[in-house]
Amino acid sequence: MAQRRVTAIPATISRYTAMPISNPRKRRVAGYARVSTDHEDQATSYEAQVDYYTNYIKGRDDWEFVHIYTDEGISATNTKKREGFKSMIADALAGKIDLIITKSVSRFARNTVDSLSTIRKLKDVGCECYFEKENIWTLDTKGELLISIMSSLAQEESRSISENVTWGQRKRFADGKVSFAYSRFLGLDKDKETGKIVINPEQAETVKLIYHLFLEGMTPHSIATELTSRGIKTPTGKEVWNQQTVRRILSNEKYKGDALLQKEFTVDFLQKKVKKNEGEVPQYYVEGNHEAIISPAVFDLVQAEIEKRNGKGTRYSGVSIFSNKIKCADCGSWFGAKVWHSTDRYRRVIYRCNRKYNGEKCKTPHVTEEEVKAAFVSAYNKLVNEKKEIVANAEIIRRTLCVTDGLQEDKRRLESEMAVLVDMTQNIIAENARIAQDQEEYQKRYDGLVAKYDAAKAKYDETIAAISAKEAQSAQLEAFIKVLRERDGAIEDFDESLWGSMVESVTVGREKEMTVAFRDGTQIQA
Repeated sequence: MAQRRVTAIPATISRYTAMPISNPRKRRVAGYARVSTDHEDQATSYEAQVDYYTNYIKGRDDWEFVHIYTDEGISATNTKKREGFKSMIADALAGKIDLIITKSVSRFARNTVDSLSTIRKLKDVGCECYFEKENIWTLDTKGELLISIMSSLAQEESRSISENVTWGQRKRFADGKVSFAYSRFLGLDKDKETGKIVINPEQAETVKLIYHLFLEGMTPHSIATELTSRGIKTPTGKEVWNQQTVRRILSNEKYKGDALLQKEFTVDFLQKKVKKNEGEVPQYYVEGNHEAIISPAVFDLVQAEIEKRNGKGTRYSGVSIFSNKIKCADCGSWFGAKVWHSTDRYRRVIYRCNRKYNGEKCKTPHVTEEEVKAAFVSAYNKLVNEKKEIVANAEIIRRTLCVTDGLQEDKRRLESEMAVLVDMTQNIIAENARIAQDQEEYQKRYDGLVAKYDAAKAKYDETIAAISAKEAQSAQLEAFIKVLRERDGAIEDFDESLWGSMVESVTVGREKEMTVAFRDGTQIQA
């Protein structure tokens, strides 16, 4: 029997690159450098990384320098916004890179899933990664295990940092420290010396104009068109306004000197997704934080008007000063503009009940703009004749029906009650975490406290709404009284500003009789 003999046949092709082992071609090597902030000391680190890896790669005779890919001031928790990183991976997958060198696993990615999936994609095309700090070569048999461990540690480090930052931000909120993007905020600036919020006088006039136009009956869309036509710049310096920008200005409490903190929050540290806060995390409301551009009463009046328009049941129209001002006495619906003879010389605009031909026909006739204007002039002149009595009555209403002292006391009491309930809830949660106890009994106590809090919160919301409504009514009466006092005598022609500031609505009857309702509640038949 012949003697058994084993002969080794050496590998001639790399199992990773599919290239001949004896191939004299140099490895094509790229470097990756990243810092996560734009701070000056990090900028120095960034430049040092770029310089170091450029020299390091070019200093090897068996390596061919490809490029140094970089990302500056970008977090590594996910790879979505890292353009330098994405460009490098694309080139590697296209076969342009054989080896990627970077400082450490944490520089590459702090998300385990991203890190491993990227390394496996590179491995499939024969591209290796070398992490200098950890001395890990990814094509090594131990590479993937070490990468998994190191990436997990880096991800937990990111979680810890994120939680610390979040805690710091929420502590600032709880302390009432206000900050926002001044560069995108119209009318308010940050004082360079004191760091306090100050009014920008020129921009503040635009804010006041927006509130004034809205109370005169214009919609956010028509206000945006008006501002654009006047050549007024948007908060970001653009030429064209849009209605969403106007809506945000009309509803932002900072214009009345207050600040609501934590309107949004980051859902998780990996995705960096920001969500509107709908009660998931605490909010903090700071009253009197800075000087107001819009008086609190006028601001509340605008919020009441927004709610009123949204609750009309039909789409609010601000195309004309008469939109949503003329009401049908038959069905209570609003009159809408209709064009007659739109293509000939008899063209004219009339106003007719929107439900006139829907369902049961209204008996109310149409009216023209001229008829509505004449009715207003007549009603206003009758109002002026009783000016002293009407002003006196409006003042009495303001002093009696618009007082909020009792409601403010209820508000403070409910705030205190809710704070106590929150503390009690947190205490029993902490106690349950420390001490073993009957979970059924604990759940009953917890549910009882939550129910009490929800009830108190519902009363608190009702109280806040009632305060806002009274303050809005007071502001409306104050504006009405001011206009009436400043005007002397009757008017001969229709005045658009008087109409916008004084009229609540005009009701049209079956015989075309019109009753003008003024903002103080006075109703006069024209």
